[in-house]
Amino acid sequence: MKIFYTDHYVLPLPSGHRFPMRKYAELRERVASAPWLKANTLHEPHAASDAELGRAHSSDYIHRIQTGKLDDAAMRRIGFPWTPEMVERSRRSAGATIEAAFTALEEGCGVNLAGGTHHSFHDHGEGFCVFNDAVVAARALQAADRVNRVAVIDCDVHQGNGTASITRNDPSIFTFSMHGAKNFPFQKESSDLDIDLEDGTADEDYLAALAKGVTEALECSKPELVIYLAGADPHEGDRLGRLKLTKDGLAERDDFVLRMLRRLDIPVTITMAGGYGQDIADTVDIHYQTVMTAARLYS
Repeated sequence: MKIFYTDHYVLPLPSGHRFPMRKYAELRERVASAPWLKANTLHEPHAASDAELGRAHSSDYIHRIQTGKLDDAAMRRIGFPWTPEMVERSRRSAGATIEAAFTALEEGCGVNLAGGTHHSFHDHGEGFCVFNDAVVAARALQAADRVNRVAVIDCDVHQGNGTASITRNDPSIFTFSMHGAKNFPFQKESSDLDIDLEDGTADEDYLAALAKGVTEALECSKPELVIYLAGADPHEGDRLGRLKLTKDGLAERDDFVLRMLRRLDIPVTITMAGGYGQDIADTVDIHYQTVMTAARLYS
């Protein structure tokens, strides 16, 4: 199993900015010091090329992002100020999911310590998402004739609206999103399978819905690769989550998804997706649990 990181491409954000960039550096530090980490496991990814990004995004959008030509309204929709560092990190994050996906085909599992940028559409970004790394990676493997059918299992607390929109007319990529019904985005897209959860949903009901949804998604899609957006934001301590999952419940979620994929011999690419804990240590703990579960099952 290989793990890819991009946290050293730091975004120069204004003081008080809401996106918790520090979680990525703290997560890599936890992983790097883990007793289970093997040699040659942590890797810096390439920056996704225009050709790779162009399988999911319009050339005009890629050009305007690269050159800083998006207007203020478009940048406010993304949530980051434009900087060259923002562009480079966004490309590297997409590159990390591409490389984790190729790793998954060879080793069963590959991990991106960032990624999960599922609010990025064909021609615009939003919700802290610039490029849609899941679609970019899925189509990179398809273009290389490595897979035909891909399933996206999205357990971030927010619906994967960008992923659903980009792949709406693409039957080769199956999208399953399990998210808060009343949470962002307030105008939902239609995934191939959506499970809407009420505010306050806790471990037992969540895990029952998860088992049903993952089983249905895999039966319908028969994927050759799964891209799993884990998400720390269903946690009860998340500022933007509105659900009530415990850390133990989220660990059980990851174990269920990854153990099922391992049993079915379906390669999996894991991305961290969202996490906005009132205490950043909780978010890092949850992301680390995800990576540790993968290491236990695939190393």
